[in-house]
Amino acid sequence: MEGKAHNFIKAWLLIFASLSYCFATGKIIPKGSTRLFFLLPIVCLFLILPLNISSVHFQGMTAFFIAWLANFKLLLFAFGKGPLSSNNSSTSFTRFVLNACLPIKIQENPSQGSHINSKNKENPHLNSSKKCHKSFPNYAIKGILLALLIRVYDYHEFIHPNVILVLYYLHIYLFLELVLAMLAALARAMIGVELEPQFNEPYLSTSLQDFWGRRWNLMVTSILRPTVYDPLIRTSSPIIGRRWASLPAILGTFTVSAIMHELIFYYLGRVRPTWEITWFFMLHGVCLVAEVAFKKAVNGRWRLSRFVSTPLTIGFVAVTGFWLFFPSLLRCKTDVRAFEEYSALSEFVKSFDVRSFNMSLFGGNPVSL
Repeated sequence: MEGKAHNFIKAWLLIFASLSYCFATGKIIPKGSTRLFFLLPIVCLFLILPLNISSVHFQGMTAFFIAWLANFKLLLFAFGKGPLSSNNSSTSFTRFVLNACLPIKIQENPSQGSHINSKNKENPHLNSSKKCHKSFPNYAIKGILLALLIRVYDYHEFIHPNVILVLYYLHIYLFLELVLAMLAALARAMIGVELEPQFNEPYLSTSLQDFWGRRWNLMVTSILRPTVYDPLIRTSSPIIGRRWASLPAILGTFTVSAIMHELIFYYLGRVRPTWEITWFFMLHGVCLVAEVAFKKAVNGRWRLSRFVSTPLTIGFVAVTGFWLFFPSLLRCKTDVRAFEEYSALSEFVKSFDVRSFNMSLFGGNPVSL
């Protein structure tokens, strides 16, 4: 466990040094192809770094934060766009680094959130979430649920495999939301600004558009919008018109998301991809295109009740996940490695508690047991 933590720390020290270079480059080199030329070595380095981390938790987070989100932010920064550019955020070093390496987004105009949402209801990668944050009890309950889940896995031999997969769904959601919320709280305390929420209760989704665009992992949505979705809108509009340009933009955005998920799964398993993850996202992209096209065609004249649409949406996500998403996750043995790390952490905490007890009981002289 200590060796895994050591590699993780070394990787992140290199990340901070690289982002310092990027910050200086932005001050010296004008935006455009020249700045891109100077940033490309860092982009390549960030694609390699996750390979040097062996812990499944540390590796997964680094791949998501750095190989995907940070790289996309740097590509935007090369052309003076995105959250790292001086047009959208302060040029302070601390804010630049935190914005680059963490899955956070600063609320530029919090009071305008409702206007933005009402303006962009059609497009799943063009929406901001509600500008609100959950209470501490909300996160505390989710933390307790996650801890209970980890304990339940000790009895997995007595639980049906399909029930285990349902628990994995819940585990992934709770883990991501809690980790991202803690990192956002740290960033908020350091730079003193209000941040966008990263999740918005995805289990309440009433459609695929609602799930992917307004509720699930909104930091991915916020970075795919300027890097993929918006350019495809501009490219498609002169050809098929603004009204329908969102359809190829949605499909293109899901294609890029599929590729990046395949990359993350490669980091985790180091096995040849079977492209099930790609099919998962392409299936959802095609279904979302059909959903948006249908909504445009009926123009609000017909709508399912929330009591029907929510179970249908969550059911579709769950069934397609069982079919296409989780086989790749299990093939990487991510679950086995994660449980091993939980066990190692538990043993470390127990041994630490015993040492502390001995030292306090015997006046600072530890007694071996």
